[in-house]
Amino acid sequence: MAWYDEAFFYHIYPLGLCGAPKNNPGGNTPTDGEAHRLREMWPWIEHLRTLGVTALYIGPLFESGSHGYDTTDYRRLDRRLGNNDDLKDLVRFCHENGIRVVLDAVFNHSGRDFFAFQDLRERREQSAYKDWFCNVNFWNNNEYNDGFSYDNWGGYNLLAKLNLRNPQVVDYHLETVRFWVQEFDIDGLRLDAADVLDFGFMHTLRGLAGTIKPEFWLMGEVIHGEYQRWVNEGMLHAVTDYALHKALFSGHNDHNYFEIAHTLNRFMQNGIDCRKLYSFVDNHDVERIHTKLHDKRHWLPVHILLFCLPGIPSVYYGSEFGIDGHKARGGPDDEIRPALSLADLKARPNFCLETVRALGQIYRTEKALAYGDYEQLHLSTGQYAFRRGDVLVAVNNEDREVEVTIPCAGGEYRGALHGRRIKAENGKLQLRLAPCDGEILIPESRDFAEYEPIGSLPQPAVAFKEAPSAESIRDTDGNRTDAEPAVDLSMPYENMTIGQLQAAILQKLAANGPVTEQMRRDVAENVWRDSLLNWVKSFR
Repeated sequence: MAWYDEAFFYHIYPLGLCGAPKNNPGGNTPTDGEAHRLREMWPWIEHLRTLGVTALYIGPLFESGSHGYDTTDYRRLDRRLGNNDDLKDLVRFCHENGIRVVLDAVFNHSGRDFFAFQDLRERREQSAYKDWFCNVNFWNNNEYNDGFSYDNWGGYNLLAKLNLRNPQVVDYHLETVRFWVQEFDIDGLRLDAADVLDFGFMHTLRGLAGTIKPEFWLMGEVIHGEYQRWVNEGMLHAVTDYALHKALFSGHNDHNYFEIAHTLNRFMQNGIDCRKLYSFVDNHDVERIHTKLHDKRHWLPVHILLFCLPGIPSVYYGSEFGIDGHKARGGPDDEIRPALSLADLKARPNFCLETVRALGQIYRTEKALAYGDYEQLHLSTGQYAFRRGDVLVAVNNEDREVEVTIPCAGGEYRGALHGRRIKAENGKLQLRLAPCDGEILIPESRDFAEYEPIGSLPQPAVAFKEAPSAESIRDTDGNRTDAEPAVDLSMPYENMTIGQLQAAILQKLAANGPVTEQMRRDVAENVWRDSLLNWVKSFR
């Protein structure tokens, strides 16, 4: 098996973690004391090793004007972080600590200061790069007064969409990947906006991956869709599992384990090997999991499922400390991409940190959690149990102690999290679970590591009061007070704002039948313009 089949990932947004300026000043590389911010990450790499992390997904890293996804130079580390030697040394230090490195690759679009776009602005119709971008129209204009228009990502002309059916653009990107491997010795790529990338380009990239480095890994950012379109032998190795991400927090907030189990079952029925999907509970585009959970004690069962359900687990930087982070609708993402002091975070005992450390050790040791087949053993709204190979897993989302009956082959088991020994009788195992808790049961009949039980530290503070459901927010006449105003559906979808697209989808759903609260949440939580456009266009 390849390294990524049993990887435990850690995800870092470096411009945020390192406290880089929001905008790139340009000019020469800084020479003051802040010139090499990337080197501030050395203690974090040592921290990752203590968690059992085996792979780092980091990015965006290359020269850009602002948030990193408006790339202006694909072959130079962003000057706010340092220079190329800093990145070389970071990757080497990671490898010395047994950690693979995967970079964020922004191939769908570029920033406006990218050399090809600058040439297009200067030379217009005579530019050799006019066909590097999609649908350039010299009879139009935009808010930058370029005297032409072009396709973009997400409705933002800051992000000019590259023409990935142009062989010159494809060759440029492929040469860039070769450069990254030769220069920095990276181990894989996370493809930004893979749900709108050209499939032919991704197929070509997969062919390159097999030649530039053994087990070079390709993972795509996909929000919605049939994952098997991307994850197959001719395309990518993995995609982001946004469906499970959503189910993990809402399944706990709604006290409904059916949502989580049915999400997984639906994938498997469609022939998807969920072990190849990239699992996460938060990232640089969504709110922190500690913020999303109504009852903070659910942090534990959520993370047990993250590490034990089929998938490649990932933790977003700082979330192992249980930090909060709200996503501002339509505003900056500073709160979910903050600068952090590792020394300050580690200065006091932390239940969340110790839990991730324990789960990381269990995941690395118990190979069944990476390779084992999955079988559902018990499912109710409040309890969920399943088998991964010969390992049994059970979680409880209720605010009370419960006893769960788990069918099994028999024998004795030991709890990896709490250290309990339990014997199965008559093909059943009776497991008592504390409120908002869970257990990972390892067969006593085989050798396994002595895990240090968690529980010596207090859990996160008890329950936040649950937010009122959208259905309960009504005025005295019974009308919703938080509803989006009706949208003129004759308006071109491409001209709509994100809020208008969400409202249009709700109108389309309402025309087809009752709109449930779950449907409303699904729409409200989707803030990606391209995904919303695809969704609203899917209605007949």
